[in-house]
Amino acid sequence: MKATGIVRRIDDLGRVVIPKEIRRTMRIREGDPLEIYTEKDGEVIFKKYSPMGEWSESANQICETLYKTAGCCATVADRDTYISVCGVPKRELADKHISSDLEQLMEARRLYQRKSGEKGLPVIDSSDKYVIETAAPIISEGDVMGCVVFFSEGDKLLGEVEYKLAQTVAGFLGKQMES
Repeated sequence: MKATGIVRRIDDLGRVVIPKEIRRTMRIREGDPLEIYTEKDGEVIFKKYSPMGEWSESANQICETLYKTAGCCATVADRDTYISVCGVPKRELADKHISSDLEQLMEARRLYQRKSGEKGLPVIDSSDKYVIETAAPIISEGDVMGCVVFFSEGDKLLGEVEYKLAQTVAGFLGKQMES
């Protein structure tokens, strides 16, 4: 565990403020759920909770099926990271932060499809090796939970079938999370 040198007091209602710098670095937004863990030696650990994390095994199977069906790299992301990837080595994207462009698409609840002649949005901010071809946000009970993404190295323009496939899978995952 990394010490930050920041000390906060608990108020009379039992609350503690997580400093803005830490929230920004860890991408913790207002209203985000946090899991609380305790250790025997008195440590209290806050961890971002991802409902999509519970679906990682299903997300792996879905990505594999999308890859085999569409012949294009596929990934499922929660609001911050890629939880499942198929079509490229997992170490390249799995558990990496999503790009700020994808984050904005999800927040706007927009479907996306790269158009001919368009450079494309990066999959991760630190590299432009992979670009998003199609993205469909996963919405459950009115909240954005993640995104289904088809991506490539910028050389594969996808059609209406892949667009509808991403949309269908995102809708399915959203409904599954409601039940």
